Amino acid sequence: MTEIFQSEIIISEISNLLKDDKHVAIGAASPIPGSAALLAQEERKNTNRKLQVTILHSQKFNNFTDGSRELFDASAQGRIDTFFLGGVQIDGEANINLVGTGRYPKLDKRFSGSFGSALMYFVVPKIILFREEHTPRTLVKKVDFISAPGISPPNIYRPGGPKYLITNKALFSFNKKKKNFKIEKINPKFTLDAIKKHGSDETIFIDVRDSGDIQKTGTIKDALTIPRGFIEFAADDQTPYFNTKLNKNSEIILVCGAGGQAALSGKTLIEMGYNNVKNVGGIEDWEKNKGPMDK
Repeated sequence: MTEIFQSEIIISEISNLLKDDKHVAIGAASPIPGSAALLAQEERKNTNRKLQVTILHSQKFNNFTDGSRELFDASAQGRIDTFFLGGVQIDGEANINLVGTGRYPKLDKRFSGSFGSALMYFVVPKIILFREEHTPRTLVKKVDFISAPGISPPNIYRPGGPKYLITNKALFSFNKKKKNFKIEKINPKFTLDAIKKHGSDETIFIDVRDSGDIQKTGTIKDALTIPRGFIEFAADDQTPYFNTKLNKNSEIILVCGAGGQAALSGKTLIEMGYNNVKNVGGIEDWEKNKGPMDK
């Protein structure tokens, strides 16, 4: 069997997000989004629909003659459908930080800066946030500095903004009205990796759904069942509700209905000092990949 690399899964997912575009632009040093755009362009040949792909600094895929300035002009004129932005930090309201970490202006670490991100974020209709690293240090509760805001007040003219966030673990859509992200897909490689670890003495599986939901579908074989609302008590060894099967040296793998409650529970556990916490997403993904079940 040919091994599927993580980057190939991400490229495939991004390519699917570009199916209705006419012009996709990619900044310099963005090989994964660039590959995804070229894949989407190639797939269009089967349907006789053209997709223009512009990759800055590319000798082959760049029709601009004035570099970034021409990119900014085209974006402001509405001639770019999709652009990709990243960040040192990205928070739950889709704010991005490209300046540095620490308390501004006395930053602990300084990076290259925001460049044209604020403009692009406001004028390109579909911004896809891309950050391959999916960890608490990159996906934060609140960014240390806002290079470009994810949302704006109603009286601000803003035709553009974030539509998706994709990482090495999941694809999220952004809801502008609710000001938050929603998990759309979990990278299947992480479910398969988790299944391989099932039965290990060093790995603890926890289903954080309510008992009623677990009764309907079953759960991971031998998993602990600790509802999301009770996880703080079960994980705290200073309370009488502490679950003695938990320890901070074990790898903890969480599951729920679709991934959202597991993600919140994982954040709680990490804040409590459980540093090796992973999320396999929804129980359907686990069962679809033939993970062991207790029905």
